[in-house]
Amino acid sequence: MSARNNQANKAAARERLRQERERQAKKDKTRRQLIVIASTIGVLAAAGGISYGIMQANKPSHWESAAKQSSVTAPKNTTGENGTTVVIGKPSAKKTLELYEDSRCPVCASFEQAVGETVEKDVDAGKYKVKYIGATFIDGEKSINGEGSKNALSALGAALNVSPEAFTAYKSALYSAKFHPQESDDKFAKDSYLIEVADSVPALKNNAEFRKNVEQGTFDAWAMKMSAEFDKSKVGGTPTLKMDGKKLTVGPQENPPLTVEQFNTVVNEALKG
Repeated sequence: MSARNNQANKAAARERLRQERERQAKKDKTRRQLIVIASTIGVLAAAGGISYGIMQANKPSHWESAAKQSSVTAPKNTTGENGTTVVIGKPSAKKTLELYEDSRCPVCASFEQAVGETVEKDVDAGKYKVKYIGATFIDGEKSINGEGSKNALSALGAALNVSPEAFTAYKSALYSAKFHPQESDDKFAKDSYLIEVADSVPALKNNAEFRKNVEQGTFDAWAMKMSAEFDKSKVGGTPTLKMDGKKLTVGPQENPPLTVEQFNTVVNEALKG
């Protein structure tokens, strides 16, 4: 091999090596750029995910939004601002018994199961009217939480929209031994269960309008306005009974009357005033 060919071969080899190094350098540069781009996308995606998560966490719940609604659909058979005045009974009755209840309240259930029928008979006889004030504070208790009180109050609105009689019968059914759940069991949060309870009330069974109003939450905002009225009352717990602005209580601890005998005693005394 001549010296010239040897030099040419060496030059060609060096050129191939140079080109290979350039290609590898370009590959390495491209790889680094892709890594940077991917990392940037990952960071942006993570940041976006965190932002979305924060936004979702700070987004008001359905019931919080309902409480803030300025436009409220109130049930029929109500009066007052936002329809939060619910009075059942004959207009000729001179006295009004104020009844404060939370649908999930176990003591309210005991009261209704023992005394509810007596109250209904008294109202039908015109002995007094009943003003109902619904509460939802049990939903917010830390050890319990839930949505059942609010959902049941909205469903009571749907029953009241049918008639005062349907409202009274439905309230009785919700508090009955058959349907009232344990305080810690948030059954009333399920529309299906509220409708199941309603099927025990002739006026509500297979009532398409009632069902629609429960499932669509027609009276959710109304329920929150009613709950706000309870909060304004400063009543400490449920059930609470008042007549002429005075609590009706039994014993030194000011317990509500939970038997028919206790109830008749305190109500008859209040009616004299």
